[in-house]
Amino acid sequence: MNARAETLLSLRDVWVEYGDKIVLEKVDLDIEAGSFVSIIGPSGAGKSSLLRIVLGQEVPTRGSILLDGTPLTPECGPDRGVVFQRYSVFPHLSVLRNTVFGLECEKAPLTARLFGKARRAAEAEAAEMLHAVGLGDSMHLYPAQMSGGMQQRLAIAQALIKRPRILLLDEPFGALDPGIRADMHTLITKLWRDYSLTIIMVTHDIREAFSLGTRVLALDKRRHDPHAPHRFGATAVYDLPLRRDEQPASEGIVVVADTPLSIEETIRHG
Repeated sequence: MNARAETLLSLRDVWVEYGDKIVLEKVDLDIEAGSFVSIIGPSGAGKSSLLRIVLGQEVPTRGSILLDGTPLTPECGPDRGVVFQRYSVFPHLSVLRNTVFGLECEKAPLTARLFGKARRAAEAEAAEMLHAVGLGDSMHLYPAQMSGGMQQRLAIAQALIKRPRILLLDEPFGALDPGIRADMHTLITKLWRDYSLTIIMVTHDIREAFSLGTRVLALDKRRHDPHAPHRFGATAVYDLPLRRDEQPASEGIVVVADTPLSIEETIRHG
């Protein structure tokens, strides 16, 4: 990826608090266009909270988030797509209709239905996306007829059909078997390159974080007070740029510059 890519997303002094509990504190990040940022850290370190405020599901308690220098709208806009661990597909719709639905909501927000020439164009676009994620021969199946890996491919197609600038992945492969997971790693790497995506992925799998990402962020609390455990939030305690070769993620070699040898132990146990 281009080492001189411009900053796409900026977080400035971002805090997230729920009542008297501080989840995130003093988060300052610049994320470059075209990067693949993996976010790791112990449970409760605010990884999913960070993803939700970038998505627009939540508003930070303090601080600002800028997209191309403009304040991020506090709503789930088409410039951001998301894929969750649990497949966010509609069980009563076919694969094709699941994918077309996003375009219908965008182009016909009042009725969520397209007709005639507009519908044919949407179906052609959806079919192209389904071919890109490996579901070109499964367009008329329903989710109940599909494996977990196929349903996750469909969820990715749903997220990408509106061409988001940022794709957010929240533990997207955690429920998949190892073999299927490896296939999904290859797929998401190909889509990232083919569609020039900026990806932010939360994962508990450290190997996955390093094999897929161009950058790894580790969230954790810098300060711990046993008498007031909720009064300190997490922030980025490690920010590691990675160098990737041109092989698929399942085959590639990752070189980490100046990475502490004890980072995995540190992240797992705080």
